[in-house]
Amino acid sequence: MNSLTKILLVVSGALAGAVIALAISSGGGGTKTVVEQVSSPGANSVPTAASKTTSSGLSVNAIYKMDSPGVVEIVATDVQKGTSNGFFSTPSTTTQDLGAGVVYNKQGDILTDEHVVAGATSVRVDFQNGVSVPAKILGEDASADVAVVKVNVRAAELHPIAFANSNAAQVGDPVVAIGSPFGLPETTTAGIVSAVGRSITAPNNFTIPGAIQTDAAINPGNSGGPLLDGAGQVLGLNDQIETSSGNSAGVGFATPANTDAQVANTIIAGKKVRTAYVGVCLDQSLTPTYSGAQIATSAGNGCSTPVVPGSPAAKAGLVPGDVITAVNGQSTPNADAFIGAVSAYKPGQTVTMTVHTPHKGVRKIKVTLGVRPQTAPTVG
Repeated sequence: MNSLTKILLVVSGALAGAVIALAISSGGGGTKTVVEQVSSPGANSVPTAASKTTSSGLSVNAIYKMDSPGVVEIVATDVQKGTSNGFFSTPSTTTQDLGAGVVYNKQGDILTDEHVVAGATSVRVDFQNGVSVPAKILGEDASADVAVVKVNVRAAELHPIAFANSNAAQVGDPVVAIGSPFGLPETTTAGIVSAVGRSITAPNNFTIPGAIQTDAAINPGNSGGPLLDGAGQVLGLNDQIETSSGNSAGVGFATPANTDAQVANTIIAGKKVRTAYVGVCLDQSLTPTYSGAQIATSAGNGCSTPVVPGSPAAKAGLVPGDVITAVNGQSTPNADAFIGAVSAYKPGQTVTMTVHTPHKGVRKIKVTLGVRPQTAPTVG
């Protein structure tokens, strides 16, 4: 039996037309690298994109008619030039990644997943009405798996979709996904919110907290497209699925709209996205003596070291096996709760962690959060 694997939802292929799914493992053994995803404004604020509300849920057809003009297809092309060295040479290669995107404003900013456009030498955006234009990558944040691309088109071509407050999502809420699975644009599927507060692994192996799980069918090519709530607002950007076959098995994940919008607002403002960093590897496979988030006791299962040397955690005196039960008084009964608690803070801020250390009892440890590196050092 094939093991379950997280699949980033990009359709990849050469110009000749070959299509494959790009698979990236989420890491083994339940080990998570702890990182805080922050940008201004605060992590729990409501996005500032255009707002529209409804007092009751809309039908799938009504949501499609209202929002599909604001969903685009994104084609990211990567051209690798060949080399020539005497008798030996390599040909040039051209590959394309296909995903979806959401029109964010009337200025031509479009949101998608970072892994859709990562490494692209050129990007094209195709609108529902057939308009196809080149796009510029305005900025990317791999740790949140969010990117902003910009197009220069008439304002009449742009149909921004409002962003919801993803913190308000509840299990059982209806959702609709629109995207381009397997290159089929404007494909619409429906389902419910299956779970909230999930943690998923970003392309650079850091953790994205607050992800929304859904049973709406999403497949390779849905990446970057919207997961819409019952009012037709963006609840998150479709990001990955958990599967043993490479295709949808009814367990999909979207990055949370609040984080998506915060990252986008920072990029659009011309600022660098700075993410707070702790530098510990949490192991959920362990059963801690106290309810809390336990730092791994040894390397392994995707964790090269439980506490990164020189990290904020190391400087503060955190050690392998420590169980973190609270951050600034907020209870952290498990790894996901710890990640969510830390996400309220910014790099440079100091937080007090309540820590149970085996054979040493309870300690209060102050940790000054750092800035995360480009890739997670605690994942091998």
